[in-house]
Amino acid sequence: MIRVSNISKSFGSKNILRNIDLEIESGKTTCIIGKSGSGKSVLIKQIVGLLEPDEGDIFVDNQKVIDLQRKELFKLREKMGYVFQGSALFDSYNVFENIVLGLYERGNRDFEYMENEAIRVLSAVQLLPEIEEVGKEKFQKEWEILKAKMPSDLSGGMKKRVGLARALVGEPEYIFYDEPTTGLDPVTSEQIDELILQIQKKLKVTSIVITHDLFSVYRIADKVAVLHDCNKIFEGNVDEFKNSDIPAIREFQERYKK
Repeated sequence: MIRVSNISKSFGSKNILRNIDLEIESGKTTCIIGKSGSGKSVLIKQIVGLLEPDEGDIFVDNQKVIDLQRKELFKLREKMGYVFQGSALFDSYNVFENIVLGLYERGNRDFEYMENEAIRVLSAVQLLPEIEEVGKEKFQKEWEILKAKMPSDLSGGMKKRVGLARALVGEPEYIFYDEPTTGLDPVTSEQIDELILQIQKKLKVTSIVITHDLFSVYRIADKVAVLHDCNKIFEGNVDEFKNSDIPAIREFQERYKK
């Protein structure tokens, strides 16, 4: 479980988060929503240890993140995958190199393992077929073509899938999604949502999703947390969120439902 306890964060004189409490349950999908600038990304960066709160504590697997030494923090991050809003693929690396970069940075030089891991995660996001369905020869041909593609060769939806595949490398326990459907057409957005659900159920990961997409929230969330004016103003399930009479939530629903 991830537990955020009474955290506050400011940059200079600008308050970003104030006295935030939040529990993210294991094996569930929590969507964190709010207007732009409401502190969603800042909250996530504090959970993964990229920023420190001014006040309060964050616990991941009963470890107090702020107290971890550098090596301990890196070890904890091995349990985390991060899907960036713009996919954040390296333009000069092909698909295979983008996928296994994290393994290489951790000192892994076992090419066979890295290739098997890349195939596993690319199959999980449905960029590769099952060998049993197409046969070994055709599968190998498709793998050779896909692994050599550069980011410039990929559609927006494919980039999202490669970014998601990269986050799955090493079988993380937690996956953080930063606006996973932004910039995608409705059909591709629904496909990404379905992938998030499949991965959460199949791999039993804990998913934390930052999004403005209410349709995504309704499709994938077990829990919804709403940030507004530096505060957490709501935490509950989807039905409770839909039926909330909190003015800021009603405004958000009206503004973003289209």
